Amino acid sequence: MTLETLNDNYARGGFKAALTPGRQPALLVIDLVNAYLLPDSPLYGGEGCHAAHRGAVALLNAARAVQIPIIHTNVAYQPGGRDGGVFFRKVPALKSFEAGAYPERAAFAQGLEPISGETVITKQYASAFFGTSLASTLTSLGVDTVLIAGVSTSGCIRASTVDACQHGFIPLVVRDAVGDRAPAPHDANLFDLQAKYAEVVSLADATRYLATLPRR
Repeated sequence: MTLETLNDNYARGGFKAALTPGRQPALLVIDLVNAYLLPDSPLYGGEGCHAAHRGAVALLNAARAVQIPIIHTNVAYQPGGRDGGVFFRKVPALKSFEAGAYPERAAFAQGLEPISGETVITKQYASAFFGTSLASTLTSLGVDTVLIAGVSTSGCIRASTVDACQHGFIPLVVRDAVGDRAPAPHDANLFDLQAKYAEVVSLADATRYLATLPRR
């Protein structure tokens, strides 16, 4: 008896359709702040997050070159984390983002600092769409496709990608520009996102896609 591979199992179940990117993309850089890059932070993600940082810087520069809309997210809580609800209680490491507690951790990572004309959305939960103006902002800009970079793959990247799909935007998760604290959850979530909700693409493919767009 031949054992069925995971890829064959998913293909047999119908999880093999591809989404075609649109012509009005935006870049969403999720939560790439120093808390994930500083070894003394409980959110430190090691090489997985450092690699995402490097990939996101390259992707951001490519997006700026063609002048597509760029949106950054960060996380912030009032002292005590009341506005973070159950999520804040479940993940004590989120105390890194209490107002005024750890300003160095909360700062955007080097090379990913927002510039004039780029939007910053501050969130309290995993999805960049939950309780924020992100969906209405993208809709008002006529966006049909969202390139997604940032951290962490199994948390805020996954939640935001699923919500992008559910709001009618084509999500392109850039594999080289997202990261997690361990390879197993990173790879498992990228596999599942590709199967059900998004297109997982390389940085090279994302850059080539951006190069096909007219400069604005």
